[in-house]
Amino acid sequence: MALQSHAALAEIRDTLLETYASNDAMNQLILSHLDPRAWRAQPSGQKGDGRTIAAIFAHLHNCRLKWLKRNAPHLKCPPPLDPLRCTMKQAAAAHTRSAAQCLRMLSDALSASSNRRVSKFSRDSWMPTWPAGGTMFAYMFSHEAHHRGQILMLAHQLGYRVLDKTPGIWQWEKLWKQAGLTTRPR
Repeated sequence: MALQSHAALAEIRDTLLETYASNDAMNQLILSHLDPRAWRAQPSGQKGDGRTIAAIFAHLHNCRLKWLKRNAPHLKCPPPLDPLRCTMKQAAAAHTRSAAQCLRMLSDALSASSNRRVSKFSRDSWMPTWPAGGTMFAYMFSHEAHHRGQILMLAHQLGYRVLDKTPGIWQWEKLWKQAGLTTRPR
């Protein structure tokens, strides 16, 4: 029974890691189909006060860096993105690098190994620290999904319909392949 239980836990772990790997594929898909005019556009009535799509993508990347520094300082962090100056190309490259490092961090955090290096999850200095594990994955994934929704809504409000061109963020089988995974969602 214990062997079957270990196999079930390993499958859940692998599925969580595969899901996080597909997470960046969703971001890359949006970046590749986003009209460049929407990148720094402001919603009407919010001159300089609202967060642009560029700033949201920079925020996602920079939060990943914070998580890496606080929870996996042994992993190398890529440079941060400047929300006021980064380009779409820079954001895409930065997201690829930070996603790969976060996947390494999660892989260690979800490991059953007794010598894992990631044993806690600190979201920020003013937030409580949690044990590393499934909740860490859920927080990281839902944080990105929340901001992806903001990006898509903001693009729509600005007159740029991204989902018309990218229904693929809902086609997880394709995202799995794009992320280089050999399995399919399970």
